[in-house]
Amino acid sequence: MNKFSNLEETDIDRIIEMAWEDRTSFDAIERQFGIVEKDVINIMRREMKPSSFRMWRARVQGRKTKHASKSPEDVNHFKCAQQRTITLNKISKR
Repeated sequence: MNKFSNLEETDIDRIIEMAWEDRTSFDAIERQFGIVEKDVINIMRREMKPSSFRMWRARVQGRKTKHASKSPEDVNHFKCAQQRTITLNKISKR
């Protein structure tokens, strides 16, 4: 049985969106969805093209803002500035 089978497609889309954002920490994803960093990486690997996954992984590996304990103290949010205009990982037309 798939360990992510209880997640809806919209939840998976939101997890991917949050993981893709530079200022959203893995801790914020865990608080919202109960998914730890290792599981987020597995979701990203499963849902993305291999080249996109490698690009994302190289970008976030060791990034201070992806880990709340390493993040600067002035970064205490996990909402994208465009959150209202983003729907299912696509920015809507304005």
